Amino acid sequence: MNPMEKNKWPPGDLVIWIFIMAELLTFGVFFSVYAFTRANHVELFNTYQLTLDRNAALINTLALITSSYFVVRAVSAIRKDNSKRCFHWLLGALFMGVVFLAVKSMEYNHHFSHGVNLNTNTFYMFYLSLTVFHFLHVILGMIILSAVALKARAGGYSAQEHTGVETGASYWHMVDLVWMVLFPLVYVMR
Repeated sequence: MNPMEKNKWPPGDLVIWIFIMAELLTFGVFFSVYAFTRANHVELFNTYQLTLDRNAALINTLALITSSYFVVRAVSAIRKDNSKRCFHWLLGALFMGVVFLAVKSMEYNHHFSHGVNLNTNTFYMFYLSLTVFHFLHVILGMIILSAVALKARAGGYSAQEHTGVETGASYWHMVDLVWMVLFPLVYVMR
């Protein structure tokens, strides 16, 4: 089989795409319920949205966009049969994931130290539920990318066989995509 034929759509393993579609459906339902509830409690949502740190959210947006770029570079490197460069790009993506988790943790610490929890009000219930659910997906994505990076470092992928790299990349891009909807929906829209 021609190595280029392995790069057909969808990249990675088909099972990850089934998982990704299920995850996107779950987030889609969650976002729809959030939007419906927000439309019925505009003043409450607008008031408490102002308590969120948009600068932190912007830093996190940039961290995830950068990490996705690094993942794209990792896929490109392995397609050129360069495991070492693939590994280094994946490390960069993982570092940006750590930045995301650290900034988000500081945000949570701020809110929790001020007594915010799921029962505070409807806005915070959605904010915490959506962002913690996404936070857990970032952690899972980092575990997947770590496993892919370790295998790449050991020379486990090549230009001819790199399905694992594409599978991890696909999941990571889903995590990034969800944040690209979550960020404006929760932090920006008024």
